[in-house]
Amino acid sequence: MVVDAYRQLARAQKGHARGAPAYSVYVNRRLGRVLAALAFRLGLTPNQVSIISAVHSFAAIGLIAFAPVTVPLGLLIALLLVLGYAWDSADGQVARLRGGGSPQGEWLDHFIDTLKIASLHLAVLIGLYRVLPESPALLLIPIVFSIVASTTFSGMLLNDLLKGKHAVASTHERGGGTLRRSLVLLPTDFGLVCLVFLLWGWTPGFLVAYSALCAAAVLFLALAAVKWFREIGRLGDPA
Repeated sequence: MVVDAYRQLARAQKGHARGAPAYSVYVNRRLGRVLAALAFRLGLTPNQVSIISAVHSFAAIGLIAFAPVTVPLGLLIALLLVLGYAWDSADGQVARLRGGGSPQGEWLDHFIDTLKIASLHLAVLIGLYRVLPESPALLLIPIVFSIVASTTFSGMLLNDLLKGKHAVASTHERGGGTLRRSLVLLPTDFGLVCLVFLLWGWTPGFLVAYSALCAAAVLFLALAAVKWFREIGRLGDPA
């Protein structure tokens, strides 16, 4: 039953990753657990769950780019993004219920994430251009956000790859996170990016909130890049 699968997942949960912000840990993982239990009951594979996540996310991205900018559509976009993010959490949990994932499934998950991150802010660029054609300076915000988000995600993957080659715990190693760290990292949470589209139909409010998240992402990448560079530099040091 769905309830049994949910309880099994709850018992199997490990500590969250050291670099995981609060929404991802305390909201998205739990939403994903519910969806994973349902998917397991329906006999869905982890790859099928990843595709469901992609359908939700890219439906939202299409609406951002091409649909009218209204309050009801903003609510729908936010809902689709939140569900897409939750299904993204569910695919790994389904794999755990089925006895483990596969390299192919991990590749598909990262491939979809990369495409989603690269596309989302470019869709915002198109959407804002349609409602603010005479404010080209504001269009720099989603451009910067797209560059920063893509670079951050690629940097995290590269860090994990290089640390794995040297048998060093990665940024996403389970069990190292704390509540305080998760709250500090909250402004960088993709979940907040999903929720900011609740304001999509109110362009001034959206711009303020979206710009704040962009600034937080820029600051995080600037600080993280220095930290990552030093950590990778120590990989070649003698034990």
